Amino acid sequence: MEERKDPAMRNQRSFSIEFKRQLVEELLSGESRPAQLCRRYNISSSLLYHWKRQYSKGKFNNEPTEEGALRDRIEKLERLVGKLTLENEFLKKGLQHSLNQPQRNGKSSAGLSTSSGMSGRGVD
Repeated sequence: MEERKDPAMRNQRSFSIEFKRQLVEELLSGESRPAQLCRRYNISSSLLYHWKRQYSKGKFNNEPTEEGALRDRIEKLERLVGKLTLENEFLKKGLQHSLNQPQRNGKSSAGLSTSSGMSGRGVD
């Protein structure tokens, strides 16, 4: 029996870092428009813009652009805000839950004794 390969499982092309950098620099210089580059090299526009984002972060042996560095910082800060928001909500719910629960040491939440009438001080 002969195996049939799924067309979606074709060999994946790989591009060198130098090639990616050259394409992005050509795009950024204005020499070629995105559609021209995509047609010329038979790549998708999403791949070209993905490379552009990587280039701005300095992934192609180049200095990161200021925009890319700022974008990275914003992403990190947004993740931190999300994490702190979750922690804050968790702590609020825990505090609310503990305030709504009766105390386990025999005292009510108002601080009054609920034991059998004794104050517990040892004085009679």
